[in-house]
This record gives sequence, C-alpha cells and structure tokens, in this order.
Amino acid sequence: MNKLEALQNIVRQADAGDLIFPTNVRATLKIQEALDAPDCGIESAARLLLQEPLITTRIIAIANSVAYSRFGGGITHIRTAITILGFSTLRSVVAAIIMRQLMQAVTTPAIVAKMEALWEHSAHVAAMTHLLARKVSKIDPETALFAGIVHEVGCFYLLSRAEEFPSLLEPHRPASDNPLEEPLEIVIGRAVLHKLMVPKQVVSAIETLWYGMQMIPPENLGDTLLLANSLTIPASPLDLRSTAEITETAGKLDFPLETDSLRQLLNESGDELQSLANALIH
Repeated sequence: MNKLEALQNIVRQADAGDLIFPTNVRATLKIQEALDAPDCGIESAARLLLQEPLITTRIIAIANSVAYSRFGGGITHIRTAITILGFSTLRSVVAAIIMRQLMQAVTTPAIVAKMEALWEHSAHVAAMTHLLARKVSKIDPETALFAGIVHEVGCFYLLSRAEEFPSLLEPHRPASDNPLEEPLEIVIGRAVLHKLMVPKQVVSAIETLWYGMQMIPPENLGDTLLLANSLTIPASPLDLRSTAEITETAGKLDFPLETDSLRQLLNESGDELQSLANALIH
C-alpha cells in the first residue's frame, strides 16, 4: 500500500469516527473530558489527577518551571499547582501526556526516534508560543501553550500508525490533480484535533500554521504560533529544509518591541524557554 492509499484509508476511518488510539490514550481522553465538565472544580480535579501519578508529576514540574517562577517555586502539592496553573494549563499537560502515550505504543526504533524528535520540537514551540504570547502579542499565554503542544498532533497520530502503514514514513506523496483539494494529512490532523476536543480558537490558530502568512509583529494566536514555529530550534524532523537553512531563517527574524527587540527578548529568555520545554519533554 503506497502513502496515498494509506492516507485515504485513515481518512475513511476518521470519517466513520473510528480513529484508532492505544488503550492508555483512550483512558487519558476520559480524564480530559472530566476536566472539561462544568462542575469540575479544583478539589475534583485534584482527586482525579492524583490517580494518575505521571500527570500529577508533570503538572508540578511545570508549576515549578522558570516560566512560572513569579509564583515562588517550591510547589509540591497538586492543589497548589492547579491553582497556579489553571485549567487551561491542565489541559495542556493532559495533551502532552497523550503525545507521550502515542510514542509509547510504538516499538520500531526508527519511528520512535522520529516521534521523540517531533515531541522535542513541539515542546520547544509550546514554550516559545507561551513566551511570545506574554511578551509580544499580549494574548492568553496558557491557550498559547496548549496550541504549541498540539500543533503537530496530526503528524504524531500518523507516525503512531506507521507500523501498520510503513509508507506513511515516505517524505512525499503524489500531488492531487485538483489544486483545490485539501491535503489528506490536514484532513486527518483536523480529525485528530476534534477527537482531542481541542477548542475552535486553537484549531483556527493551527489552520494559520497550515495556510497562513507570517505577520510581523504577531497580533493573534495564529500569528503567534506561526512565529514561534519559525523561531524554534530544534525544528520538526518532518521539515524538509536543511538544518542550516532552518537556523538561518530563524536567525533573521527580528523586530522592535516596546523596550528592546525580539532578538534581545529571546537572548534574555533562554533559561525560561529551556525550563518550560524540559518540564514538558521529560
């Protein structure tokens, strides 16, 4: 089965509502659904999350990261962490766990390596989007963090199916004869975002990443995500450009801010970016 046929097969599954997820991902999706319930308060969330040590550990690590150091650090209690981070960031952590669980379901070393590299990129994009939202575009940073985490989730899903469909690892597939036809990878990506209950605002931002033009300076979530993706090193392992080309392009992006410049901001925020990315990755 070639890549186009494999993608068409998965699109048919998506259309039928039958996207295939490992058992542990399905369990985590139920946690995400519970967190989204209108009557889920801090105490309910804490009791729910204490049943999942991996999620609890990740939430506390993020609350103690440099990005949240304004709250003093030294946080050891899940209820305190939830109060500091808020429910938007809880959803980000759950989404990050889902990405890790998709990787854990794969045993082929080459696919695992590609997924790990893609997750490292996603974590760094999430940290960069969070920083740019706070310091540049002045939009909600927790929504920006979530958008950064899930912006490649469609590719994660396809890689998780590559043991079943090895042709998905091929870098190219034949172009459609219809230039108006949407790429099947995007059709699948949108279906996965829907399955993960990603809010429309975040889906729209990811659409900007797929189709949008770079807006300098960024004004909304889509612009911010697109800029973060352009600035982030390490780049996606699915990016067909050379490392030198990616680094050169990222290095040229600069513009004045209120008191300094984008480049100065990035230079001063290295520890913050690395701390938050590490909290997501490990």
